Amino acid sequence: MTHLEAIIVGIVQGLTEFLPVSSSGHLVLSQELLGIDDPGVTFEVLAHVGTLLSVLIYFRLRLFEMTRSLFDATMKADRKLILLLIVGTIPAAVLGIAFKDLFEKAYENPVLVSGLLLVTGAILFLPRLIGDLGDREIDFKSALGTGFGQALAILPGISRSGSTIVTAMLFRVKPAVAAEFSFLLSIPAIGGAAVFQVKDWLDDKKTGSIPANMDYWPYFSGALAAFVFGLLAIYTVLAAVRRGKFEHFAYYCFLAGVSGLIYFGLLRS
Repeated sequence: MTHLEAIIVGIVQGLTEFLPVSSSGHLVLSQELLGIDDPGVTFEVLAHVGTLLSVLIYFRLRLFEMTRSLFDATMKADRKLILLLIVGTIPAAVLGIAFKDLFEKAYENPVLVSGLLLVTGAILFLPRLIGDLGDREIDFKSALGTGFGQALAILPGISRSGSTIVTAMLFRVKPAVAAEFSFLLSIPAIGGAAVFQVKDWLDDKKTGSIPANMDYWPYFSGALAAFVFGLLAIYTVLAAVRRGKFEHFAYYCFLAGVSGLIYFGLLRS
């Protein structure tokens, strides 16, 4: 992988990890369109580290308060939030492990990915259909429901941020609270994915699949791009949620999905 290819894929990863347009779906389609081979587990690890750093830095103060609450019994709200994040993480962890092979096969089908982008577009329109937005805080019921929204997003083409934010909003959670919970929920999700990829990387090193003299600099370039554009995407999504324009991303998903179906389903069939 060249520096330019790594930066392009890193930008796609960073932007789409948090924009409600599906990072996994865009990585599948962009690699197919650009003719980029599978970037490999080394790049995937570093790209996930880049996007993870972006959300850690943006929410650093919130995370600091949550960490303090572990040693201060009076900080009940922050302690509860930690528990809610654990609850919200369970569905994706369980279903991701149970149906790992099924989910991985979906990554090999760009037509399916394009169709799922249309599903993401429909999901983003749901808050408009329900009318008035809610004014609730996250509770155990909405946290678990949001967790199932995150599990659905294991499929490439389904946006993690889109499905989790919309699911929380359907439980009448305040839009701004739903968005913050979604991004905090991404920390164990992205971190967990990186841990599994590190395991794969170590296995590849042992078997010699990764050359001993591999040039890692292009991968670091891609990781830096993922970090910078991931941070930009977080600001963009939160601004869209505050302004009530979250569903505007649906138009892009519809355009990308239809274009993908035409290109991969008709022109390349």
